[in-house]
Amino acid sequence: MSESLKNKIALSLIPNIGDILAKRLVAYCGGVDAVFKEKKSVLEKIPGIGTFYASAVINQKVFNRAEEEIDFIEKNKIQALFYLDTNYPKRLTHCEDSPVMLYFKGETDFNKSKVLSIVGTRENTEYGERICNKLIEELAEHDVLIVSGLAYGIDICAHKAALKNNLHTVGVFAHGLDKIYPALHKSTAEKMLNCGGLLTDFTSQTKPNPENFPRRNRIVAGISDATIVVESKKDGGSLITADIANSYSRDVFAYPGRVGDATSEGCNNLIKQNKAALIQSAADVIYLLGWEEQKSKKKNVQKQLFVELKPEEEIVVNVLKQKDAINIDDLCFSTKMPMSKVSSLLLNLEFSGVVKSLPGKVYKLN
Repeated sequence: MSESLKNKIALSLIPNIGDILAKRLVAYCGGVDAVFKEKKSVLEKIPGIGTFYASAVINQKVFNRAEEEIDFIEKNKIQALFYLDTNYPKRLTHCEDSPVMLYFKGETDFNKSKVLSIVGTRENTEYGERICNKLIEELAEHDVLIVSGLAYGIDICAHKAALKNNLHTVGVFAHGLDKIYPALHKSTAEKMLNCGGLLTDFTSQTKPNPENFPRRNRIVAGISDATIVVESKKDGGSLITADIANSYSRDVFAYPGRVGDATSEGCNNLIKQNKAALIQSAADVIYLLGWEEQKSKKKNVQKQLFVELKPEEEIVVNVLKQKDAINIDDLCFSTKMPMSKVSSLLLNLEFSGVVKSLPGKVYKLN
């Protein structure tokens, strides 16, 4: 049994310590293993910790539960993804409250160049199912990873449409991976294991309690480039996902519906309140996310990349070529240049169409 993995899981299980404080502990202590070796008096001085939380950290009971979870994930061939691991979804690392630990069963690349979350009401209409199917069919040529929550309605429609069109699809759970909820979707979930998978930040034996779903929704919102709301009631749960996506500075799109239709009221309100861009087809999504533009620019940029670049710009571009995306702090560290210099170079590269800026001061090659 890996001692490091046990410490990672134990950190996520400390009572009253959420993901933000857990990451702060790791940062101040110099690593996850160091957290549990630190003295209580030192832990108390970490901003936001204090005596109460320090006492929770030094309580060793979480290790027994962590060992149980390791037995479960090893037996069921589940991947444990710690937020500092290289295989952790990179888009989630840009979200302050992203999970410290994720558990994944399946086979997919979370860091594909195109990832979309599709959500909506559990009581969808024929109209909602039709536009969901058409949307995913039109996205198939772009090799998009489709993310949803495996719930009734639009969620399961999105997963099934993705499988039908040979797209990878990931279902995010509000409970542990020891069960499938709802049970009716078990056959679809099993198919997804070979073409996507199942993801959660909850340990086994966790029930799908109502309070877990908003926590699940932050993963759905944070793991993708944009969230698409197909149909939603006035107070639908998918609106929570849309709000979280907005808080992460991610794009939110919504299909409009007929005035007076209960299942479209939520979408119409998102559009009316400027919380979502109105879309009518996959072409709108592709245009708004700049995917066609990126596709056409990529060849030109690669051909002329080193023809007109200045020496310092070449250094920045060489680092970006090795990464799918990188935040400006890591870029400064890798290039050994000050923040002011890197910022200026990035601005010029962005104007030249070589670099694209993403939310959270993250950059990637166009």
